[in-house]
This record gives sequence, C-alpha cells and structure tokens, in this order.
Amino acid sequence: MRFLVVGAGALGGYFGGRLLQAGQDVTFLLRPRRAAQLAANGLCIKSPAGNARIPDPPHVLSDDIGAPFDVIIVACKAYDLAHTIESFAAAVGPDSVVLPLLNGIQHLDVISERFGSERVLGGLCLISAVLDEAGSVLHLNDMHGLTFGERGGGRSARVDAIAAAFAPANFTSTASDNIMQAMWEKWVFIASMAGITTLMRASIGDIVSAGAQDMALALFEECRAVAAHNGFAPSAEAVERGRAMVSAAGSPITASMLKDIERGAPTEADHILGDLLSRGPQADPGPSMLRIAYAHLKTYEARRSREEAARAA
Repeated sequence: MRFLVVGAGALGGYFGGRLLQAGQDVTFLLRPRRAAQLAANGLCIKSPAGNARIPDPPHVLSDDIGAPFDVIIVACKAYDLAHTIESFAAAVGPDSVVLPLLNGIQHLDVISERFGSERVLGGLCLISAVLDEAGSVLHLNDMHGLTFGERGGGRSARVDAIAAAFAPANFTSTASDNIMQAMWEKWVFIASMAGITTLMRASIGDIVSAGAQDMALALFEECRAVAAHNGFAPSAEAVERGRAMVSAAGSPITASMLKDIERGAPTEADHILGDLLSRGPQADPGPSMLRIAYAHLKTYEARRSREEAARAA
C-alpha cells in the first residue's frame, strides 16, 4: 500500500515518520523549502514515545507526481485546503482514497466535490505537536492517536487494509465503525477550547483562576447542543471529559488557534467556529458565547487584513 502524506509539518511529519519507521511505503508531498530542509537534516521526531531521525525521507514535489497513490493523508490547515487539494490532485486515481485529518467536517464536502465522496474517508487525530525552528517535530504530550473510517459507518475492505498497515506503527490507530460521531465529538471540544482560549487570550488554568470557568462551560454546552441538533449528540463520556478539560484548575492547555493569533497568523475561525455556528438552531439570533467567540476571531482577521494592506501600500 502506497501512502502519500501531504506535507511534513507537525502532524504529517509525525504520523508519516512513524509509518516509515514501521517499514511502510510512504512518500511526502513537499514544497521546495521543506524538501531542502529534510534533505539536509532528515525528518527528526522528538517524542515521549521515542525519538527518531529518518535521513532524507522519500518525497515528491507537486509537479513531479507521476502515478496515483493508494492512500493520501491530508493534515493541512483549513485555510490552505483549496491550494492543497490542487497540489495532490494528480495523486488521486480511480482506486485512491483520501484520508483528511482536519478538524470540523466542512472539508469533507470540499474534498468530495473535487474527487467524489466515494474516495473520501473520515478521520481525526489526537496529538499535540509543533515544528521547532530547525524543522524537527516536537511531540508535546503522551497522546498520538489516529482514528479513521467510512463516513457511512461500518467497516470496509479498504479500511481494514489501512488498519493493517497502521497496526505496527508507533502510534495508536483506531478503525472506527462510527467516524462521524467521533469527528463531531472532537469538533465540539476543539471549538470550545479554541473559542474560550482565544476569546480570553489565556490558558484554561488562567481562565479558571479568573473565575470565568462558567463561560468556558457555557460555550461547551452551546457547542454540544449544535452537535445534538445535527443528530450527533456527544456521549455522556465525551461530555464529562470535555467539561472537565475546559474547566480544569491549573491547566496549561491552550488551543493552537491562540498560538496562531499570538504570531499574527491566519486562523481556522470559519472552519471550526463559523461552520459550527451555521449548523445550529437559527431561531434565536441573539448573543451567545459561540457567536461572541466567532465574532472575536473575525474581528482579529479583519484587523490583520487591514494592517497587512496598510504595510503593503
């Protein structure tokens, strides 16, 4: 089974690197700058689960893709999705399957529109990882899970084949019989965490210290209600876990979206919060924690665009 991992950033580099370690046929789709960096330094992973260095990992540039791959793993930011899709389009053949690991679900429709819904699996990952200045992958916690499955539920021969390929790799892989439920549950958590930590510009622990955990819990409840409205009410276990994490005293956790704001980067506001908001009950257009959090992010983006335009003038 031939895997194309689109990009070798924190997520693609980690999971693709672990698959290479396990002897799988993996090629990274890279941009020239990252290709040169990996050629010089190798793909380095620094992790509590074990460090790794893979010299000059197999890679290809977009213009050089010569044949379809069996599985294309996509882990880009949502705002880069349109460009990313075109970069790997030549790798998608009649029997290829695309496994995206983005948060939310809007990307499933976008990729399906381009390649056909029958070629797109559902997927998610649970990991905290970043690239350092040298381009090494830093794995920051003890979670490194990847869950995937058919969007219509149940199992299939291709899911079983991917599961067999993932099994020997040094990460936790799960072939899910109900991947859409799992994706919605993660979306509720990610939207809650991103919404409250960007709104307050602080970690969960700082928010709790300020006595504002009720706002975090209110936002989580609104996100949970949207999922339920769409037929994907989070399980009791997911609700308990999510409520505990967004109100944990002393927690250093922040969303990656807050890190994006702090470095002046684009955000996934539309994909994570805006899309969730659009899928909720529309009867009450009044203020809510979710609408306020989304408006805050869009205000940041408007200011960022205005200041960029001013610098370019």
